[in-house]
Amino acid sequence: MGSQEVSTVDWQGKHVTVAGLGVSGIPAARALHERGAIVTVVNDGDDERARAQAAELEALGITVRLGDGATLPPSTELVVTAPGWQPDKPLFLAAAEAGVDIWGDVELAWRLRGDNGRKAAPWLAVTGTNGKTTTVRMLASILEAAGLRTAAVGNIGVSLLDAVLGEQEYDVLAVELSSYQLHWAPSLRAHSAAVLNLAPDHLDWHGSMEAYAADKGRVYEGNTVACVYNAADPATEELVREADVEEGCRAIGFTLGTPGPSQLGVVDGILVDRAFVANRQKQAQELAEVSDVNPPAPHNIANALAAAALALAFGVEPAAVRDGLRTFRPDAHRIEHVADIGEVAYVDDSKATNTHATEASLAAYDSIVWIAGGLAKGATFDELVTGAAKRLRGVVLMGADRALIREALTRHAPEVPVVDLDRTDTGAMSEAVEHAARLARPGDTVLLAPACASMDMFSNYNKRGEAFADAVRAHAEKSA
Repeated sequence: MGSQEVSTVDWQGKHVTVAGLGVSGIPAARALHERGAIVTVVNDGDDERARAQAAELEALGITVRLGDGATLPPSTELVVTAPGWQPDKPLFLAAAEAGVDIWGDVELAWRLRGDNGRKAAPWLAVTGTNGKTTTVRMLASILEAAGLRTAAVGNIGVSLLDAVLGEQEYDVLAVELSSYQLHWAPSLRAHSAAVLNLAPDHLDWHGSMEAYAADKGRVYEGNTVACVYNAADPATEELVREADVEEGCRAIGFTLGTPGPSQLGVVDGILVDRAFVANRQKQAQELAEVSDVNPPAPHNIANALAAAALALAFGVEPAAVRDGLRTFRPDAHRIEHVADIGEVAYVDDSKATNTHATEASLAAYDSIVWIAGGLAKGATFDELVTGAAKRLRGVVLMGADRALIREALTRHAPEVPVVDLDRTDTGAMSEAVEHAARLARPGDTVLLAPACASMDMFSNYNKRGEAFADAVRAHAEKSA
């Protein structure tokens, strides 16, 4: 299916099973029911919240089965799944055996775009192990600065179905896509797309690094204008080489160094374009200053370059890149400066839930007291510690799997002082900040970049970041 074509499906009387309640499942069930499909929702959970959601859907005439997400309902002609459900679930195995297609919420949104009679907005898509949300929000800010009607949607928490079927008309959508979503989106064809980086993540879901990378690479399939890749990450360029794209689609690289032809990069503190200028062999276009990027950490400059490449591929003027980056404000808990106390900076990067994100976070500062630990999700920390050892003033560890980080520090940074908090309660954060403050010297950064998930101590990374900020503010009051 070409990038601008809109799929038409006769939904009337079609038996569709929606797998999972929640952010994607409920809008999918409603949209399909409104189009005449006979919808059955299946859900593993059967708690109070699920029962309340089920009651709302059943009032519309939608069948809901709680506590049984494994069995394929009779007569099912299509399964639409929430992105997190693993491919080896019995429901999907039964569907495959019966020859029933399985779509994700992104696939459904792609098929339904333009269904309301309006012109379907093209998608500029972003995926990668880290940096997706920031890049998509930067991209939306640049597009808005160019005067375009747009929204940041997808895995960012805004339902794609709501975006494509709502009343608001868009010129273009900035779409964040996870590997889960791409796995279930076989016909997606973006205008242009970027893979920011690739590092081991979600391997329990995908089964292997190769399968994970292949699902990420689906974002390039059928691109019409640009496939944007990270010149510092050869695996992303390899995905471009393997992609089946529209004739004329170009490979556009981004780099933190001086860009070559068909690349965006950095020269003397200036973000420059050598991809979309008339004579890219000899000319470069200034886009913005590094100081326009908030915060100007190396990995965030890379995010800005990727966002700029996608925006330029869509035809925006270079001035919009500068203006969009200047007005962009990062989400909470992403390298968020909390306070300066006694010439020590306190920075919250609770969103750094894996080693790849934490590596980028640690690279942004010269002298660090690092607060880390939590649920490791099978990660190893030797490479991370080896790369950061020279920057570490000290380390404070907490959480269920802190011993794995401590052992890596013992092997690769034995001279760095380590405080090991034998606690997994939420109050441990206050003690962690106090220990970090004692280790820090003027000019240092106390950095919460856990390299681990939060669920051993907190309900999510947001709550962990809030606990850090509260602890820092409490420390500031005591220090005043």
